[in-house]
Amino acid sequence: MSKRVQGFSKMTKEAKIEWLTNNYFNNPDEARQTLQKYWHNDPKTQQLHDEFIENTLTNYFLPFGVAPNFKINDKVYAMPMAIEESSVVAAAAKAASFWYDRGGFKSEVVSTKKVGHVHFAYYGDYNKLWEFFNSVKDRFYADTAEITKNMRKRGGGIVDLMLINKTFEEPNYYQIKATFETVDSMGANFINTCLEQFANTLQEAVSESDIFTEKEKDIQIIMCILSNYTPECLVRSEVSCPVEFLETDGVSAEEFVEKFERAVHVARIEPYRATTHNKGIMNGIDAVVIATGNDFRAIEAACHTYASRSGQYRSLTDCSVEDGMFKFWIEVPMALGTVGGLTNLHPVVKLAHELLDNPSAKELMGIVAASGLAQNFGALRALVTTGIQQGHMKMHLLNILNKLEATNEEKEEMKKFFKDKVPHYNMIVNKFCEMRGVSSVEELKK
Repeated sequence: MSKRVQGFSKMTKEAKIEWLTNNYFNNPDEARQTLQKYWHNDPKTQQLHDEFIENTLTNYFLPFGVAPNFKINDKVYAMPMAIEESSVVAAAAKAASFWYDRGGFKSEVVSTKKVGHVHFAYYGDYNKLWEFFNSVKDRFYADTAEITKNMRKRGGGIVDLMLINKTFEEPNYYQIKATFETVDSMGANFINTCLEQFANTLQEAVSESDIFTEKEKDIQIIMCILSNYTPECLVRSEVSCPVEFLETDGVSAEEFVEKFERAVHVARIEPYRATTHNKGIMNGIDAVVIATGNDFRAIEAACHTYASRSGQYRSLTDCSVEDGMFKFWIEVPMALGTVGGLTNLHPVVKLAHELLDNPSAKELMGIVAASGLAQNFGALRALVTTGIQQGHMKMHLLNILNKLEATNEEKEEMKKFFKDKVPHYNMIVNKFCEMRGVSSVEELKK
């Protein structure tokens, strides 16, 4: 059967599954059953999920959990987290509890501006274009007045417009850089709609002017698009306490702080370590961003670009010890929304927002930043004391046992056995085989 298909998006979901399973699976019936097993029992709920994207076949489940005891700006949260990695929620909860009695997390939004660009080519004198642009700038605001009306009512809108000359990097390349305030919405559609109108206004205004030659009037719009790099939409979160309050896992407070600070500095200067360091931060950030229906790919991209702003990829967190006080903080770009997108559609996303007391976008920025800081603290605390594998592999133990199809009784027995040990894969498998009275995994399958 041919794997080329015409009109796939117009097929019914059942027809899509039929074609896909017959063409790509050795056991089509089993594949169909697996896909249908994850359909929602309520047809209306399933239809809602089907319409989020094109060509939906089934639902892909992620665990949705909570990390309690997050004290952020003196308010206590149960942090919603959607993630598949075993130890993330446990580490976040442990860090939240650790800092609960040490003052909790303090989050502050530094700024909330977002940026988009009209990228275009102009074949003429830059000075002439610059003077003209500034003389007609009010027209850009006027031509988008209807688009921005509702946003302006909520306190947002267009903050600034600038003409940027990039011809030193690419011949004839210019930008209109637009800065926006989008209040509680992430604002992607709003920004892109404004940018496309700016492009129309630019071309119309130039064509109507008598100061440009015919060649100069031939402005080529390359593209109009928001930027997911948001260094002016910035949030900071920190924890602090006297050094003597940081004795942990049998390590003295002084030794812990010295090793912790050095571990952070390593991530500031070594990109290999910084990448893993920041990946751990994103474990905490992404889990809350996904749970609240926001775009984790955009947040990831912005954070990693921000980590490279000095010209070298560095840690997103830093720490200091001054006058006996330990301070640990994160500063990250965080363009989030609490209205629009999935926030008003996905039932579990709505639940997550309610769990957080329906925060504003600014409040959510602080909550998410605190989650990333907590995750990083938990990872560094483990690394400089017991080692990362003790906690991680104990959480991973259940995944391995599920793969081995262990019963609930066998899982409990295995958890007791590994209570004071650091398990690794072969050790777990060998112990399980011993418990079952077989010599190898192959015998388990018989």
